[in-house]
Amino acid sequence: MTSLSITVNGRPVAAEIDPRTLLVQFLRDELRLTGSHVGCDTSQCGACTVHLDGRAVKSCTVLAVQAEGAQVLTVEGLAAGKALHPMQDAFREHHGLQCGFCTSGMIMAGIEIVNRHGFALDEHTVREALEGNLCRCTGYHNIVLAIIGGAEAMARLPGATPAAAG
Repeated sequence: MTSLSITVNGRPVAAEIDPRTLLVQFLRDELRLTGSHVGCDTSQCGACTVHLDGRAVKSCTVLAVQAEGAQVLTVEGLAAGKALHPMQDAFREHHGLQCGFCTSGMIMAGIEIVNRHGFALDEHTVREALEGNLCRCTGYHNIVLAIIGGAEAMARLPGATPAAAG
């Protein structure tokens, strides 16, 4: 067993874990944060995307021990009380989901896209940046619209800058 000490959604967490535990397994099985999904086990789908020290990562490719001392943000940590994060709200507003399995990964990837490319996104930029996230239900049209709408809403946040918007 190995000691792990990280911050998840702003809350310090300490645990003894098997050193082979993937970050997605730790989040889902130990912390019961089930918004990150395991869709492929090969890092192809992006359903397990979380932010690790502010950068989107596929949590099925990261050992939990590699996150030692890090800040982890999951989809569960985005909302402020009952108020959805602007990207979450945009997915609801633009119906950027079908079955919902990929949605949390798409939302986390969408925030990363805003942080990398800024608030003024176009369809081509979003489609290219989503290359590592798969949805098996849609043609991505509403997902792309949701991310563009989420970026616009994030720009309206007080003191918004792309790097601080997530």
